[in-house]
Amino acid sequence: MRGEFVDVGGARLYYYAAGSRGGGEPIVFIHGFPTSSHLWSDVVSLVPKGHRVVVLDLLGFGRSDPPGTADLSLRAHADRVVSLLDALGINYATIVGHDIGGGIAQSLAIRHPTRVARLLLINSVAFDAWPGREVKLVRATMPLTRHLPATWILSVLRADLLRGYVVSERGSHSIEQYVRPFASEAGRDTLVAHLAALDSGETKALEPRLKDIVAPTAIVWGAEDPFLPREIGQRLADAIRGATLDVVPDIRHFTPEEAPERVAQALTSLLSR
Repeated sequence: MRGEFVDVGGARLYYYAAGSRGGGEPIVFIHGFPTSSHLWSDVVSLVPKGHRVVVLDLLGFGRSDPPGTADLSLRAHADRVVSLLDALGINYATIVGHDIGGGIAQSLAIRHPTRVARLLLINSVAFDAWPGREVKLVRATMPLTRHLPATWILSVLRADLLRGYVVSERGSHSIEQYVRPFASEAGRDTLVAHLAALDSGETKALEPRLKDIVAPTAIVWGAEDPFLPREIGQRLADAIRGATLDVVPDIRHFTPEEAPERVAQALTSLLSR
C-alpha cells in the first residue's frame, strides 16, 4: 500500500493511512520485532468504517530509515510514535500493538495516558518473560554475530520466526518481506542493533504501573504461541484494570496474520467501550 514519510528526530518514519476521516477516533497499529506494517494488512481491511487508520514502520524496520546510533528502546520508540501523532495532528488514538509493539503500547499508555484512548495488545511482550531462547543465544554471541554474514543471521532468524506460524507457506512469504531490509551488511548491523536493544527490564519496570492504565484495554492471544505463552496474556489481563482477554485456539504468535478476524472483532468491541 502506498504510504508517506514523516521526519521524526532527523529520521524518516514510513506510514500508510487507510480508512476514512469519519467521526471515529484514529487507530494506530504498531508492529513488533522483526516485522513491519505488512503484519496488519488483513486486519486493516476489517477495521470498522469511519476511523482514520495509521500503520507505521518503526525506526529501523520496513521502509523507515535505518536507526544509525539512535536509541531503540521501547521508551524511545514510544516517544517517536508520539512525535508521529503530533506530526499527523492526532491528539489521541486507539493504540494496537503486537510483540514489542505491545510493549511500546504499554509504555505509551503509562507515560502518555492522554494520547491513548483505548489499548489493544496482541501476543505482547510483558514482564520479564522475553526475549526467547534463540534470541538470547544470538545476543550472547553478539561480538561474533556482528562479524558473521547477514545470510547466516537471517537463516537462524527465518527458522525461529517460522515457529510462530501455523501455516508455514504464509509464514515463509511474510518472513521474506520482514527480513529483506536486513539482507545487506548495513542491514545486518541494523538487525544486530535491534537484537541488542531487546530488554525485558523495560517491561519489568512497567509492571507495577500497569494498574495505572486508565484506557479501556483488550488483549488477544494466540493460544499456542511458542515465544510468549498464553499465561503472559492472563497476567496482563489480571494486571490491567478491566482488561478483557480473548485466547485464540490453534494460533501461534502471528495472530494478526493468521486470525485477523478475531483481532478485528476484539477491536470492534473495544471501540464500543
